[in-house]
Parts: sequence; C-alpha cells; structure tokens
Amino acid sequence: MIFVDTNYFLRFLLEDIPEQHLEAKRVFKEAALANFNLVTSLIVIFEIYWILKRTFHKSREELFLILTGILDMRSLEIAERDLLTNSVFLFHNTNLSLEDCYNLVYARERKVKDFKTFDQKLKKHFNSID
Repeated sequence: MIFVDTNYFLRFLLEDIPEQHLEAKRVFKEAALANFNLVTSLIVIFEIYWILKRTFHKSREELFLILTGILDMRSLEIAERDLLTNSVFLFHNTNLSLEDCYNLVYARERKVKDFKTFDQKLKKHFNSID
C-alpha cells in the first residue's frame, strides 16, 4: 500500500508541472490496474478542497466533480469514504461549506440529538436533514 499526499492529486488534476503530472498519472493508472493499492487521509481530501477553492478559484460544481471523482477511485482507500461522499453531495446541494457539510453528516451518522452552533443557517440545516 502506498500513501498519496495532497500534492500528487493536485499535480495530476492541475497538470501545472508536466513531469510531476505524468508521475502522478502513472501511479494512479497502475493502481487502477490493480498493481497496488493507494491510501490517503481525510486531511488530504480537505486540503485538495481548500487549495482548489481558495488558490485556484474552482466553482462549487468543479469541486463537486473533482471530489466525487477522487472518492470514486476504487484503488484508493479513504477512511470515512461514505461519510465524505455524503458530505460532498450535501455540499453540492446546499450553499454550505464542505467543512459544515462534513460536520452535519458526521453528527447525523452519530445520531446526535442537538447541534450546538451560533450559525443559524447551519442549525437550520441540521434540523432539516434526515
């Protein structure tokens, strides 16, 4: 198993450094062909989101497509894949940040009864999701 850091995903997605893009592409392709498995962390997924949003000004739709593409990679092991996937879909369907969506989905999956926040928009979403 091989850990994949944020910069590998970014070089692959952005194609801004050709030699690193080709190396990342090779690793992802070989893993997809079942030569080996990859693993990454929850933090890496959020770093990808933050960097693409803040530095590269990707739209919500672009972020949704990129993140769902990563989460669909079967050769990539990601802790909390289902929770992340549900968070990304909630992000796509609301005007909330991915961080807020993750916290809402996490709270609902943990079956919490109340969500303490001073953010009334977030509180309203907590009360409205199933």
